[in-house]
Amino acid sequence: MRPTLFSLTLGGLAAGLIAACTPEDMPEAGDGRALFVENCAVCHGANAKGDGPMARAMAKAPADLTLIAVRNGGTFPRVDVLSTIDGYTKSDEKLPNMPEFGALLEGDLVPLDTGDGVMTPTPRKLVAVLEYIESVQQTR
Repeated sequence: MRPTLFSLTLGGLAAGLIAACTPEDMPEAGDGRALFVENCAVCHGANAKGDGPMARAMAKAPADLTLIAVRNGGTFPRVDVLSTIDGYTKSDEKLPNMPEFGALLEGDLVPLDTGDGVMTPTPRKLVAVLEYIESVQQTR
């Protein structure tokens, strides 16, 4: 497929996805809590404070996910958090124990604005976990 035709096709699919999703179709924090407990709580703890059952056995303690915005000057960095959850920014030095969560990338897509004003098709489960983590941010 030629690049121009491919771009037009991809753009049309993204526009259709965005038009098809209504606000009530979007995942919310409550949807992500169960996924968080299933995938993340063993290390980060049920309340996302970095105190899960596996935390003591790890060479580098898991991050307190309730302080992400505090560590970033009061702004929740949606793109960085998404990249960390899905494994794109995995680095053995930065996040030596962080697994990749391929299952969160499966399933249908929803449009998500990560802060740049562009609605990007993103896996629903990944958005749900993101919404949950954003909902537990403290202002300290």
